[in-house]
Amino acid sequence: MTAAAIRLRDLTLGYDRQPAVQRLSGSFARGSLTAIVGPNGAGKTTLLKGIVGLLPPLGGGIELDDLRRDRMAYLPQQSDIDRSFPITVLDMVQLGHWGRAGAFGGLTPAMHATARDALGAVGLAGLDQRPIGSLSAGQFQRALFARALLQDCPVILLDEPFTAVDARTAQDLLDLVHRWHDEGRTVVVVSHDLEQVRRHFPETLLVARERIGWGPTPDVLTPENLARARVLIDRATEDPGHCAWEAA
Repeated sequence: MTAAAIRLRDLTLGYDRQPAVQRLSGSFARGSLTAIVGPNGAGKTTLLKGIVGLLPPLGGGIELDDLRRDRMAYLPQQSDIDRSFPITVLDMVQLGHWGRAGAFGGLTPAMHATARDALGAVGLAGLDQRPIGSLSAGQFQRALFARALLQDCPVILLDEPFTAVDARTAQDLLDLVHRWHDEGRTVVVVSHDLEQVRRHFPETLLVARERIGWGPTPDVLTPENLARARVLIDRATEDPGHCAWEAA
């Protein structure tokens, strides 16, 4: 049996004691490539925030197999990032060295060089001194992937990384996702594009505030499972108060 990198045990996550994910159990195998899918409001982003430690569990727990959370690379949705901050593309990418340089550590010439190499790897060579606010959505997403390249983490969590980017950018970023997977890293990607998931992701977790299916993608993305997910989210939207959390 393949060892688990991340194990969820009866996990409940939410806000103001209103659960967005309820009693979720299962594991992301070490070296796996998994898509998390579900309707809007299913708890996909909430789950990633719980895994990286930004949101404490309301119940249950998250077990990390010999892994520190600072060894996870996490890319939030672009809408969660303030692009008005006056920082250059190179400076933002070099934040990927933070774990090695620390808050007050200086960057070595080699670190500067690897940051520029990462920009070249994502197709942004020559844009290192541009302010991040001047980048298109696709260019900014490429820069975020360059930062993740520098972090060099065994676990990579990506929240809707292909949203609002052109087809070429999406394919280039998918190529990087496959590269990370081929290197034996554990990669988890929140996506809304089911056809893309079917083509590129061998494992899928389908959630609708609870686990609907988790396993090989063809077994999970069935019409029956997708219909059940929609019904559960519609029901929760109509009556949000029914799922208020009470600890056992």
